[in-house]
Amino acid sequence: MLVMLSSFQGSVHRPMPLLQLKHTTTYRYSQPASFGEHRLMVRPRESYDQRLLESSLTIDPEPSELRWLQDVFGNSVAIATFARRAKRLHIENSARLVHQPHDLVDFHIEDYARAYPFTYASEEMPDLLRSIERQHLDPHRQIDNWARRFVNRSSTTDTLGMLTDMTHAIKSEFTYLPRHQKGTQTPIETLAKGKGTCRDYAMLMIEAVRALGLAARFVSGYLYSSSDSGPSGSRRLEGGGNTHAWVRVYLPGSGWVEFDPTNAIIGTRGLIRVAVARDIYQAVPISGTWSGFPGSFLGMDVAVKAFVEDAQQDDTPLIGAGKC
Repeated sequence: MLVMLSSFQGSVHRPMPLLQLKHTTTYRYSQPASFGEHRLMVRPRESYDQRLLESSLTIDPEPSELRWLQDVFGNSVAIATFARRAKRLHIENSARLVHQPHDLVDFHIEDYARAYPFTYASEEMPDLLRSIERQHLDPHRQIDNWARRFVNRSSTTDTLGMLTDMTHAIKSEFTYLPRHQKGTQTPIETLAKGKGTCRDYAMLMIEAVRALGLAARFVSGYLYSSSDSGPSGSRRLEGGGNTHAWVRVYLPGSGWVEFDPTNAIIGTRGLIRVAVARDIYQAVPISGTWSGFPGSFLGMDVAVKAFVEDAQQDDTPLIGAGKC
């Protein structure tokens, strides 16, 4: 099903996909385990470009208490506490939403910010400062030097063009390798290895953008593709089958603009936001504790399905499986 609504910036009407999402996570144990408090960030954010129609969260064993809150970034967070032990913890979040994707041509940047460098407006700077601060040490200025390669030293540098070139460079020059282990490489490690996952790429680009004095944030969410989704639907997308990660950069006139260096996507086509944060550790989809017999943890299974309604007859996701 496609919904027709007027699109951004008064441009021509554009089909708006009606999406189905299902995100399941299962923890398995050989002996019954006790579960501590779990923090869940799996509910898509609501905004002018994505409207949540239905959402459900199912947890087995059933929590003794489940409460919702909004964190400092406006993300929806569910806090679950448990009273009984179990050999399996299963968490399933389903959602149905309308998505209005934006492309590169949709963005309007204020005249003073179209050429780099520029200075944010005085009324915006106090709220952007923490998103400009560097989060990782760079004693030898490796990230700085890499970021500066996208700045034209002999003539004017187009701001959006600079960020687009950086996004495409990560996609083309680095090797995407799924990694099942927890954690994220430092930006310097990603730069040195020339490979990583979507979360590694996101953190590299965030630090590079901040090295240039611009505000950037980490985004966690879902990735989808369809036959009508333009450029992103014409090629295989990396990072499917799991949660995905990308970057937001604040550009005066358009606000927070999405850049996905894993797939070289500029804008929100194919990207569903769930959580936005200053640092990756503030946007972990599921976190919590357990206690039980040593060595009883058998593993974790994660699956994400994201597809456009009526684009296919079964529930086969339109994105490839993988671990981002």
